[in-house]
Amino acid sequence: MCINPSDPKNLWLKGRKVIVPLVNRTVSVIEDDYVDVEFGTGCLKVTPAHDVNDYMLGEKYNLETIDIFNDDGTLSKEAAIYIGMDRFDVKRQIVVDLESAGLMEKMEDYTNKVGYSERNPDTAIEPKLSMQWFLKMQHFADMALPPVMNDELKFYPPKYKNIYRNWLENIKDWCISRQLWWGHRIPAYFLPKGGFVVADNIDKALRMAREKSGDSTLTADDLRQDEDVLDTWFSSWLWPISLFDGINNPDNEEINYYYPTSDLVTGPDIIFFWVARMIMSGYEYRQDMPFRNVYFTGIVRDKLGRKMSKSLGNSPDPIELIDKYGADGVRMGLMLSAPAGNDIPFDEAICEQGRNFNNKIWNAFRLTRSWKVSDMEQPESSRIAVEWFHSKLCSTAAEMDDLMSKYRINEALMAVYKLFWDEFASWYLEIIKPAYGRPIDSKTYSKTLDMFEQLLMLLHPFMPFITEELWQNLRNRKDGETIMNQSIIELVSGKYDEVLLADFEQAKQVVTEIRSVRKSKNIGPREPLTVEVVGTNPIAALNTVILKMAGLDKIVEVETKMTVPHHS
Repeated sequence: MCINPSDPKNLWLKGRKVIVPLVNRTVSVIEDDYVDVEFGTGCLKVTPAHDVNDYMLGEKYNLETIDIFNDDGTLSKEAAIYIGMDRFDVKRQIVVDLESAGLMEKMEDYTNKVGYSERNPDTAIEPKLSMQWFLKMQHFADMALPPVMNDELKFYPPKYKNIYRNWLENIKDWCISRQLWWGHRIPAYFLPKGGFVVADNIDKALRMAREKSGDSTLTADDLRQDEDVLDTWFSSWLWPISLFDGINNPDNEEINYYYPTSDLVTGPDIIFFWVARMIMSGYEYRQDMPFRNVYFTGIVRDKLGRKMSKSLGNSPDPIELIDKYGADGVRMGLMLSAPAGNDIPFDEAICEQGRNFNNKIWNAFRLTRSWKVSDMEQPESSRIAVEWFHSKLCSTAAEMDDLMSKYRINEALMAVYKLFWDEFASWYLEIIKPAYGRPIDSKTYSKTLDMFEQLLMLLHPFMPFITEELWQNLRNRKDGETIMNQSIIELVSGKYDEVLLADFEQAKQVVTEIRSVRKSKNIGPREPLTVEVVGTNPIAALNTVILKMAGLDKIVEVETKMTVPHHS
């Protein structure tokens, strides 16, 4: 029995022995902080064979382990009483017998954490000590910890390094056996008179068994292969190697070329089950890391913060979402709201935002394809717009390249999202758009198609379907051509005019302010206005853009501000 050493009400039991009711077994009183002082009497009956936490206490204090259960849930002879009775019948009978013996002080109902079978939801899980196969892990932990902590193998976001370190520094041996009817069967063969051998197949096992036992008359039928199968993760930890047959054929061309790979994208909830173990197996069998970077996505949760699961029934049907919002809409909406490693509170509104952006891209495509093209002279406003947007495109591409190198994927998506919606659709297309019924000059149109194509290439990793479709229809393509293998290196490394970008932001602000004045003074958007600039106009080079976008008649420089007469 265990008490908390800081529990004053039970200190009188320190160092004593107590008698277990009904079986009359004498047990010692031990002390440990694990016991909750506020729960019940503050005294815990420790049963190492039938509770995970009790087992840990048993290991810590070297307690006797008594397994009272048969495999069918009835009590074994080790229980001394109620032998052969079902566990649930015994729970009820004990109450009766304790009351009859005058040993029941009182009963209280409380909510207990009882595990239930996933396959049989009405079956309560009963912890039971059993023989299992374990893998010693300290050797693997010693290999796998330094590369991550030294940033030879990088985690994104890096906050998961501490979680990884804590697990490896407190590593426990890995139970690799499972009592299932499917999986890789454990290659251990038991001998008829005790002992076992481990071999690839029954023929090798028989040879080893004969050598071990000294009995040359043994046959394959005399050996019994363990019925357990290997833990699924024990197969999965070899995935980066076995994918290229690197275990059976360790020096083949494919594994020498592909191993180690660049990136692993996964969820933080399996950092121990899978990520750490793949790193371990990589250093054990290839003497090298399996991948250079690990990007941890967030976990999608419902509005209540619960993890999506089949049992809770709180996971939306992705096919229905795709039917409603499109694959790119769902994909883009989720990525836009998913900072690296942070959980994603799912709301259909984010998919709707993705669909709306798809519509924006499609409508911009339809608009540009609807224009008639002429070999007329290029308007000055269009020339400036082309120069400005090309600089903006190169600037954003460089920003995205930097963000992607840091695995800040949602920020990279937001950058190209704003570039398309706020700059290309809202400003560039409006500047170059010809008057109703008039054609667009061929020079501006050609540059517009070039830059639209480059926009699609920046968007493609996030929205693969609509970008491929529009890219194929933007120009005549050869058979087999695809946006997937188009290079954006020139775009990312392209030069851009920072002064022009800054000046253009001022010009946009001027247009916005003029539109605001029109609205507040109830002046129609087509009514010509004159803007006077006191002193030298710092952005005079952009006047043609401001004139068109603000609906102005002219922009003039004056020495002093005009005084407007007031009527009393």
